[in-house]
Amino acid sequence: SKFIPHLYCPGTTSEQAGKSSSCQGCPNQKMCASGATKAPDPAIAEIGVKLSTVAHKILVLSGKGGVGKSTFSAHLAHALASDSTKEVALLDVDICGPSIPRIMGLEGEQVSCGLYVDDNLAVMSIGFLLSSPDDAVIWRGPKKNGMIKQFLRDVDWGELDYLIVDTPPGTSDEHLSIVQYLSSTHVDGAVIITTPQEVSLQDVRKEIRFCQKVKLPIIGVVENMSGFVCPKCKNTSQIFPPTSGGAERMCADLNLPLLGKIPLDPRIARSCDEGRSFLNVVPDSPAAKVYQSIVQSERLQRIHTQHTHTQTCPVPICPPLSSYCEFR
Repeated sequence: SKFIPHLYCPGTTSEQAGKSSSCQGCPNQKMCASGATKAPDPAIAEIGVKLSTVAHKILVLSGKGGVGKSTFSAHLAHALASDSTKEVALLDVDICGPSIPRIMGLEGEQVSCGLYVDDNLAVMSIGFLLSSPDDAVIWRGPKKNGMIKQFLRDVDWGELDYLIVDTPPGTSDEHLSIVQYLSSTHVDGAVIITTPQEVSLQDVRKEIRFCQKVKLPIIGVVENMSGFVCPKCKNTSQIFPPTSGGAERMCADLNLPLLGKIPLDPRIARSCDEGRSFLNVVPDSPAAKVYQSIVQSERLQRIHTQHTHTQTCPVPICPPLSSYCEFR
């Protein structure tokens, strides 16, 4: 609007920190303007060293909540781990709404260093640090950012082929922190999730703009809940009509790859509630085939050949998270 010409946070290390028109009203404006935030965070370099044993890092993003980011993240991890020669990990940084433990069949587990779903698939979530799955994490931005930093710095996955990072919806503190903390390490990019209707797409366009602003590569877009395929007649019904052309039109307009269109299937929700991989429960379903095609897509295959491990860690070590007792 004409009253808010810039809606983008310039970042704490920018020359415009605390001075930009978008900083007006921010509670940290004075601190940023003073220059106190420009000193490099030593944790960024530490995270770079810790994640140097991870070949590929993929963020799963969306501007909209409820579009299936966690479901996609979990099943992308399962699909990648179906190759027994690959080491895969899934990191849940949705601090206030962690659903990965339930989806991965690990709800109720309490650990401080991560759990293995399979021999080659590890998971870490704040949900493992709560005394009950119903506990609410009522934190302001700085504390959430501190937890994300701790996950990235203190969880030692060992040598990985893929680290999938499931994020909360939006373009706020957590997203800026993730990009900042990963700035000293190679990140392959983001997979952006949407559903077909314009209500979702309008927020996803903001997420795309966020990625462009912070120079985070976009691997591609996935349209989730893209029609319902009748198991009897095989016809497709549009449950969420793509009134503005859906993800396909948006990707064409913005020159972005459309990785796939995953149909709506009630068995996906049931599998997530039961903590089982939908890809194993119904491997021949239309939705499972789209997941497999996404993993085998040229974009993801190209990522696999672009970057290799730069350092090895022969023994995976999981140091306790220093402040996880604060959850108790």
